Amino acid sequence: MAEPTPTPEALTQIEFRPPQRDWRDPAVEFRKGTFCYPANPKHLEYLGLANPRKWQPTDADWRLPENWRQIILDGLKERLEKYRSFRLFMDICVRCGACADKCHFYLGSGDPKNMPVLRAELIRSVYRRYFTTAGRLLGPLAGGRELTEQVLKEWFYYFYQCTECRRCSVFCPYGIDTAEITMIGRELLNLVGCNINWVLEPVANCYRTGNHLGIQPHGFKDSLDFAVDELAEMTGVRVEVPINKKGAEVLFVTPSADYFGTPHYFTLLGYFTLFHEVGLDFTMSAFASEGGNFGLFTSHDMIKRLNAKIYMEAKRLGVKWILGGECGHMWRVLHQYMDTMNGPADFLEVPVSPVTGTRFEHARSTRMVHICEFTADLIRHGRLRLDPTRNAHWRVTYHDSCNPSRAMGLLEEPRYILRQVCPSFYEMPENTIREQTFCCGSGSGLGTDENLEMRLRGGFPRANAVRYVHDRHGVNLLACVCAIDKATLPPLLEYWVPGVEVAGVHELVGNALVLRGEQPRTTDLRGTPLAGTEGPTHA
Repeated sequence: MAEPTPTPEALTQIEFRPPQRDWRDPAVEFRKGTFCYPANPKHLEYLGLANPRKWQPTDADWRLPENWRQIILDGLKERLEKYRSFRLFMDICVRCGACADKCHFYLGSGDPKNMPVLRAELIRSVYRRYFTTAGRLLGPLAGGRELTEQVLKEWFYYFYQCTECRRCSVFCPYGIDTAEITMIGRELLNLVGCNINWVLEPVANCYRTGNHLGIQPHGFKDSLDFAVDELAEMTGVRVEVPINKKGAEVLFVTPSADYFGTPHYFTLLGYFTLFHEVGLDFTMSAFASEGGNFGLFTSHDMIKRLNAKIYMEAKRLGVKWILGGECGHMWRVLHQYMDTMNGPADFLEVPVSPVTGTRFEHARSTRMVHICEFTADLIRHGRLRLDPTRNAHWRVTYHDSCNPSRAMGLLEEPRYILRQVCPSFYEMPENTIREQTFCCGSGSGLGTDENLEMRLRGGFPRANAVRYVHDRHGVNLLACVCAIDKATLPPLLEYWVPGVEVAGVHELVGNALVLRGEQPRTTDLRGTPLAGTEGPTHA
């Protein structure tokens, strides 16, 4: 029988006093609700990853390869030589503590090893022992630790209690990107087969079918056809959604959750109404049917393998440029890695809006534009007829999804859109938004149910900021542009801030958009009756 989830009152009893034992003691307790289950061996076999076997973190014997220690040390050596930034991050931390209270997992758990500085120290201490002269000679006196099985288990526990959100890096005076350290830690764990299913199953699905959910092409088409039919019933307008159309101007890529989950699905309806209204010549692809990239939570090599399909399809279909939907880690990969790993995309053109003529120079290297940039440009040029009163039943705040905000600086465009399509918009406190935004607590593949307690603890700082605007302004809707957020924030808010729903920005665009030839609208895209449908329409 499943153990009951602790009450909010119980989870807020957080102990911040330092533990009695030395931080170098690697012993961890794999307590139910605080760790993720390991990957099914069939996914490792499919991807060609190491040491596929059945095991559990609670087992005494993790069935590691006989030479596991050498594998890890060789892998660490290779990455120190390959990534200059990683070696720099190993050497320059002065343990000033500026990052200590910036991690949502530390704030929600009080566990010192969830301080970014100390989480990084778990691997940095091994680096000192084996890769610095002082550490080889003096060992613990130089801050070094032996690489033992307990240390490896400690890595697994804490590197899967980091969502790679990078909030800590905003406050680091040396610019250390602790998320990069977590990524390397996970890569090393993968070398000996220590990984989690909630990451590896989507990776295997994506490699096999082109999307995280493992949806086959006919299922993909059926989902889009259903959306077209539902829009026609709701608006009286039948939109077209081409699939694998050669010669279209734009390839549209979106996370698979948009066509197979809620509330993501309402965002999908918003995209299609927008594209129809402006007459965008676009196509979707049954092969590149996923914008997200769980390779970001696995290894650099896996990032490249999974992302290759987007450029491959753009080239095969002969489009001019690529438009991307609302997704979080999709945009960190595209903005920071894609051109280096999968480019150059010199077979594509620098994106130009066919509606406004705007040339998106910032996308010159990747040839890919975010849907919020595209829509904000349309609104600014007066190309959409909008009726904000169709969103009058929502009092809206905005959650800056970590990767689009911190990784690519997408801060103002979503807010500009929301202020144009919603009559009531309120910001959360300044130190919880934009570059300083708090994470949902479930990113980087941690959005599974077996670690629900840690998800609720990690999401507490974000939920607390939502509660502030809920109590002060009556906010009942949290908008965001990330598929993981849309999946994991609803249960988080139901737990901490009941009465607040979650939506994509383009769901609200679809609600407000006045379509040519539409029938009188009586509901929003969720089927909720509209309030103030007779309100004014403006260009």
